Amino acid sequence: MNYATLVCELENNILVVRLNRPDQLNAFTVEMASELVHLFERVSEDDDVGAVIVTGEGRAFCAGMDLNGEGNVFGLDESRSPDMEYMRDALGPLSVRDRIRDDGGRVTLSIFNCKKPVIAAINGPAVGIGATMTLAMDIRLASEKARMGFVFGRLGIVPEACSSWFLPRLVGPQQALEWVLSADIFDAAEGLRGGLFRSVHAPEALLDDARALARKFTENRSPVAVALARQMLWRNAAQRHPIEAHRVDSLAMFYTSIGDGKEGVAAFLEKRAPDFAGKASAMPDFYPWFD
Repeated sequence: MNYATLVCELENNILVVRLNRPDQLNAFTVEMASELVHLFERVSEDDDVGAVIVTGEGRAFCAGMDLNGEGNVFGLDESRSPDMEYMRDALGPLSVRDRIRDDGGRVTLSIFNCKKPVIAAINGPAVGIGATMTLAMDIRLASEKARMGFVFGRLGIVPEACSSWFLPRLVGPQQALEWVLSADIFDAAEGLRGGLFRSVHAPEALLDDARALARKFTENRSPVAVALARQMLWRNAAQRHPIEAHRVDSLAMFYTSIGDGKEGVAAFLEKRAPDFAGKASAMPDFYPWFD
């Protein structure tokens, strides 16, 4: 995978993705957005990848949007006047830019749709889109040097990247409102206290600890069951009634039980490691149930 703003390293089924604009503190650009969308759509179908770790090159994770561009620095077309009807009916695939939709949202939706577990290894400052892009990732590990901020209020803009959906679900409405409305930059200890970070790590140990966690998600695991479980937990929690989760759970249980589940049960009874044959690129026919 060759990109201008990303560096990728695949080892033992774990893909480490580094945001790679270190001289600009990995500031986010439209090009980076499109490359991240392409990467996550590709990774989702790549059976050589079991899990993804996202981190930053150099001393920052991502210092937010690069504000040095000409014209609309967010890459939006100011000659147009979109309305909610357009947003409901006219949006194309995430891979297509229309210069109306938020590019951060294109990225987080591509992460949300991914079949593979995604871990953020936040190695340094992560503000604006640098913070919100991590919310769609399944786990956030932070370095002791991490600094986080939902700083949109300082710029007179609003939270983006679907963060108004993700952040309250992760930390609760009260904490989400405080962080967004204050626009404060907070340290790793505050992120841990508020429930945003799973854990805080010494800088030199962060990536190794993220890899160790990724191995727990991939070794002796069915890629099909992992993909289904990830989507079920993200999506079913937002359903109006548990009967909706029951419908999905039932289909997922049925098809895994006649697929990798047979090998999993046999391996358990025979006290050996399982040899799962299922592939995330070949999901059961009912997937994706949410389209």
